[in-house]
Amino acid sequence: MGVLNVTPDSFSDGGDFSDHDKAVGRALQMIKDGAHIIDVGGESSRPGSEPVSMDEELFRTIFVIKDIRKKSDITISIDTTKASVARDAIASGADMINDISAGMFDPEMFAVAAKADVPICLMHMRGNPKTMQEGSIHYDDVVGEICQYLEERIASAIKAGIRRENIIIDPGIGFGKTVEHNVTILKELSRLKPFSCPILVGTSRKTFVGHLLGGIGPKERLEGTLATIGIALKNGASILRVHDALAARRFLAVLTALS
Repeated sequence: MGVLNVTPDSFSDGGDFSDHDKAVGRALQMIKDGAHIIDVGGESSRPGSEPVSMDEELFRTIFVIKDIRKKSDITISIDTTKASVARDAIASGADMINDISAGMFDPEMFAVAAKADVPICLMHMRGNPKTMQEGSIHYDDVVGEICQYLEERIASAIKAGIRRENIIIDPGIGFGKTVEHNVTILKELSRLKPFSCPILVGTSRKTFVGHLLGGIGPKERLEGTLATIGIALKNGASILRVHDALAARRFLAVLTALS
């Protein structure tokens, strides 16, 4: 899954692709580089970020989705917590929903996914992007508590009419977790396998990777990111959300050949 942030304030590439033509060009390049899914997001979810209005999020994403769809049959994901944005994105050519709130922020999200009969990714998060890294972050058993949360959200999604085979789960690395929590999640990712849902993992360029490498910046974290996706794949991940699609594809090609 290639990350396409059409935002001015995302943690790694904020502003790089907020221009329409640059965004579409970036998507086409990631497709050429080997991405199987393009995840279009119009609202930053970096720690401390402020929410944006529905109109602004629609303006940032819908025309980009339409133009990607005109040029490619790639699977397009809309990264949003707003049901109205998801609905319009699907009408414009998106194929799936990536909701970091797992339907918690907008009670209509599950109805939209059920009616459209599209895949939806449910992620674990502590609080919201603005507050998730504030204060003391404590779990008695981080992976166990993630599993409990996802079990409840899966049940709610199914009750709302979403087919189980359309549910993807994401442990939410970096969303209300410490460095140690993120490392534990990767090591114990296989504990999510009993849900029998595809597991999406997003570690690309994240702060904990930079911390493990001595505090380097987001765009210097490629090697660390590749190490994390290798472990994630080994431990059960089905979808790897990355900024650097070409490097990830090459890395995984060699890893697969040596396995």
